[in-house]
Amino acid sequence: MTSPEHRLSPQHRTRIKMCGFTREADVLAACATGADAIGFVLYPPSPRSVSIELAAELARLLPAFVQPVLLFVNDTPERIAAACAVVPGAVLQFHGDESPEFCEAMTQRTGRPHLKAARIPLSEVADFDLLEFAHLHHQAQALLLDAHVDGYGGGGKTFHWSLLPPNVNAHLVLSGGLTPANVADGIRALRSRGLSLAVDVSSGIEAGKGLKDADKMRQFVQAVRTADHDFPL
Repeated sequence: MTSPEHRLSPQHRTRIKMCGFTREADVLAACATGADAIGFVLYPPSPRSVSIELAAELARLLPAFVQPVLLFVNDTPERIAAACAVVPGAVLQFHGDESPEFCEAMTQRTGRPHLKAARIPLSEVADFDLLEFAHLHHQAQALLLDAHVDGYGGGGKTFHWSLLPPNVNAHLVLSGGLTPANVADGIRALRSRGLSLAVDVSSGIEAGKGLKDADKMRQFVQAVRTADHDFPL
């Protein structure tokens, strides 16, 4: 893997993943705002969960170069493979307690790259060794940094960005409690700490759980683009 010193240029455009879609109109609106990836939650206990069939229908709305992402939590290899069979080109996102070996086996089985969520403690970041986590999950396309709350998912909570290690040998995706109001601060805090930085938003662009707000999506994208301009690497 490229060393942390070989980072992207100041012209890097922060990639944006929007997650937790359940409605056709919201998917279309997100694509219109300039989202780079659209996430579908395939974890039944989540209020944003959709069936594999609905995820496939919504993914067919995506234009070229907008990536579908399928989010799983401690799921079975059979269900993961079944979802991949009907959502072409999707990236896998493992958001539970999946081992590095499991994640790598699913990438090999499906031919799809994977993201692995790192659940960062809300209180003492020092209790979680992100460098060791990155080493263990070195086959992941990126590590998604989310707040560790009860259950799975960040619950709209942010963690202490500034306390993460300064040189993580991985591509990073900042998640957990991002909104149009704070995403620029998150980008400024983390953009130089990994090989690259993307952002992931769900509750911060919603009118209700699983129901996206087009105005908030536009505001979020604008905030990211402003941050790219104001805080070059």
